[in-house]
Amino acid sequence: GVTYTQVAQYVVLIFAYTVPAIFISLMLTGNPIPQLGFISNIKGEDVSMLQKLSDTLTSLGFSEYTTTNKTVFDVFCITAALMFGTAGLPHVIIRFFTVPRASDARLSAGWALVFIALLYTVAPAVGAFSRLNVISTVNETTYVAPGETYAAEAAALAAEGIAPSPDWFARWEATTLVGFEDKNGDGVMQIRGPNAPDGLANEVTINNDIAVLASPEIAQLPDWVVGLMVAGGLAAALSTAAGLLMVISSAVSHDLCRRTFFKGMSDKSELRVARLAAAGAVVAAGFMGIYSAQLAFVAQVVAFAFGLAAASLFPVILLGIFWKRMNREGAIASMLTGLIPTFAYIWHFKLGAGKDAGPDQWFLGVSPEGIGFVVMILSMIVGAGVSLATKAPPQDIQDLVEDIRVPGQRAPHGIADAGMSPVD
Repeated sequence: GVTYTQVAQYVVLIFAYTVPAIFISLMLTGNPIPQLGFISNIKGEDVSMLQKLSDTLTSLGFSEYTTTNKTVFDVFCITAALMFGTAGLPHVIIRFFTVPRASDARLSAGWALVFIALLYTVAPAVGAFSRLNVISTVNETTYVAPGETYAAEAAALAAEGIAPSPDWFARWEATTLVGFEDKNGDGVMQIRGPNAPDGLANEVTINNDIAVLASPEIAQLPDWVVGLMVAGGLAAALSTAAGLLMVISSAVSHDLCRRTFFKGMSDKSELRVARLAAAGAVVAAGFMGIYSAQLAFVAQVVAFAFGLAAASLFPVILLGIFWKRMNREGAIASMLTGLIPTFAYIWHFKLGAGKDAGPDQWFLGVSPEGIGFVVMILSMIVGAGVSLATKAPPQDIQDLVEDIRVPGQRAPHGIADAGMSPVD
């Protein structure tokens, strides 16, 4: 049931994400394909969209849009952490158990990559379109405070030939995700970078999280497109939450309780524990969401999660499948080696004493978003070393590993599966 629900949520998500991008791409470039639109020329101008965005940014004192202050090695580590972290995400891995045959799992993985690429290749276009639209609609406009008098004040300014701050800015200002501080007292909203040629300070703050959700409003698209975007955001959240809650509840109730601490647990008791674990996870996630403002924007938080998965889970999965000598002690040592240093590194440089530190103080120049890949290598070495230094796993466990690689070679519910049945 959850699988089909997530399929439906993906359909909603892909429509909600791509339809506004198609509209905006048509408006700016005349190209209906966002992936091609953001590298095409601006409609009616002999300049590419990316070049216009870069020129706009540099004229305001920002760096070019296509440049970065990160080193090549840091970018590589971030990319690798995202890649290996995806392979280690438990709520993704569990989806492979919803198909009857290994060949079906491989086929479904291939199609999943196609659908994921369809979504993620639109992301660069959405980011570029949103950045250009924000600057063009906000910069050098006269600020009008949000409230009941906004429409009248904005209309009065427009009648005098003065551009008022856009209505979308007034609506989002109530969420505190955007803001304006009139530093020079002229009442005009100035967006400026650190190297602004006119020497003016930046007066507008815009949270990165609104780049997707507010893009239809910023581009003045119809209300139904805005509603579609909101529905897509909810679909994405619910889809991910459903998968994670399934993994958390099953891990606590089955792996920890039934197979480790309470081997005589009945099905009814296991189900009760699973429900309690899911409820506890929801409460914990709620508290973390409330205080997540200190953890930067959503995409960065996701990168941290993927880095933790890459460092703590991927080495165990890889060695556990392709190396029969991997044992319990090695797996535990590997996960702890990956989890603790990665979490400590992220905490130190994002929330702790090093939050104001620069790249010169990072280990090997690697940012907190990419440190998961570096620690992953260490975690793999520690896991292999501890496994070799301790007793080899029982033969039935090694047979189980062999069966994972070549399905169908082992009789089900053998000695390795004994913990799955209640003990009298």
